[in-house]
Amino acid sequence: MNWTPLESPEQISEIKHQQGYSLIFKHSTRCPISSMAKRRFELDWENLPDNLPLYFLDLIKHRDLSNLVAHDFQVHHESPQLLLIKDGECVLDQSHGGISVDETVSVIS
Repeated sequence: MNWTPLESPEQISEIKHQQGYSLIFKHSTRCPISSMAKRRFELDWENLPDNLPLYFLDLIKHRDLSNLVAHDFQVHHESPQLLLIKDGECVLDQSHGGISVDETVSVIS
């Protein structure tokens, strides 16, 4: 699986209007906890559906987009943070040590 960099407001709009599931991972490249959560997630991500779009948001480069994600999907900003979006609505919001592929898969199934 591969990350799609989330780098524009237009991408956020596309995710909001997309049917089905999408996943956004918000990551601070300066934070060791965020790096650990990302690494743990990537170790298990083969359990996710192959067709699940995976978006990676670098918070250091794109804090403005993080604020837009929080606003558009009505979630509190966290870092690291995993958001599972279904039909334009956030259906799962995980952060820090609570980021889990297993729980993500259970919501999708």
